[in-house]
Amino acid sequence: MTTKRIVKSSILEAVHETAQDLLELDFINKNRMQQYEAMCLQPIPDYDQVKIRALRDRYKLSQSAFAIVLNTSPSTIRKWEVGDKHPSGPSLKLLNLLDRKGLEVLI
Repeated sequence: MTTKRIVKSSILEAVHETAQDLLELDFINKNRMQQYEAMCLQPIPDYDQVKIRALRDRYKLSQSAFAIVLNTSPSTIRKWEVGDKHPSGPSLKLLNLLDRKGLEVLI
């Protein structure tokens, strides 16, 4: 797998290396390996109103178009940008994907 990992502890590093070896030897399947990978993923950063606006400006999207890309409402985007609400859960993950991988990933 090519996901970015962050080592939380030497134990998790050892577990991941062992799981990788077991996957290569076909003792575990890809689904099980994904569970081990999930333990070592980098946490998703918070997106405040400045980061959200900068992300929208980077792709030259209106609030309405940005809402369509993220499958949310334009009022939610407005509330994020003025600081009344903060993205969480799937919205936070989508913002992170957009930030890291680009607009093409979500379209």
